[in-house]
Amino acid sequence: MDEIITQIKKAQHLLLASHCDPDGDAISSLLAMGLALDKLNKKVTLYNASPIPAVYRFLPAVERIVRHTEKAATYDAALILDCGHVSRVGEAYSVVSQIPVIINIDHHITNNRFGHIQLIDPDASSTAEIVYRLIKALNAPINKAIATSIYTGILTDTGSFRFSNTNQAAFAISQEMVQNGVKPYNVAQHVFGTYSLGRIKLLNLALDSIEISDNGKLSVMTLTNAMFEETGTQPEDVDGIINYARRIEDVKVAALIQEQKNGGTNSDKLRNFHVSLRSDGTVDVAAIAGAFGGGGHSNAAGFQVEMSMAKLKSEIITLSNDL
Repeated sequence: MDEIITQIKKAQHLLLASHCDPDGDAISSLLAMGLALDKLNKKVTLYNASPIPAVYRFLPAVERIVRHTEKAATYDAALILDCGHVSRVGEAYSVVSQIPVIINIDHHITNNRFGHIQLIDPDASSTAEIVYRLIKALNAPINKAIATSIYTGILTDTGSFRFSNTNQAAFAISQEMVQNGVKPYNVAQHVFGTYSLGRIKLLNLALDSIEISDNGKLSVMTLTNAMFEETGTQPEDVDGIINYARRIEDVKVAALIQEQKNGGTNSDKLRNFHVSLRSDGTVDVAAIAGAFGGGGHSNAAGFQVEMSMAKLKSEIITLSNDL
């Protein structure tokens, strides 16, 4: 961590980025780190390639997250947060790869250790937890805005403290963030308490799409571009929907097949999909995702793939034979 602190203190302008199609941890880590660097009088650009999901737009300074970058020469260093591979930053990959100092901060066990300096802790509950430690090491004050982001990152990545990555630090840091002014009820209402009508309609279609393997141990949920068009929703509205498929009795692994915007329309031809995997804790889905070139955690992972819908479903259902 000392080397990271040295590089941050040397840098004048830093690019901060988290993975595309961001979850609560990715967005919260980005904001918390950016706001802390403000306190150190650093110039920061906060970047994410994707629209911010509506449930996280309450976070302080979220409007500062942009979807474009300047030329690489503009930045002295880049902090890449919550990304298992640098390509997960999306369209800014070509810019990031040219920045002279790339700092990789993550908690995914499948992280490929890209960048010049790494701060990777698979035992951390979230990247927000690691960001908290870094902010403390930088002696940057934590105000209510920063605390709200850190708390939200931990809350969402631990599934409201229900997932197996929930650790002692998650509770201790959350308590400290509450002492710094965070209102747990208010955060929970934004993250879990309010959905658009379109998202409810999308959830209905997603639930109708669920298929169960013959042995009952694997569930497959499907979301197509046509479903997004029918409900007037966007990919950012998908956050958390897979958990309905995971909670089905006897299911050990849930898969959500999500067609990408450039996925085409003919089901007999190759299309682009993102597949999210969730485990009940008895199956290492990071290993499954790794076989497809993806990664993540043992209980939550994913991968990108190009193939026909029928072939993809067949390959995923086949996984149930080993469960």
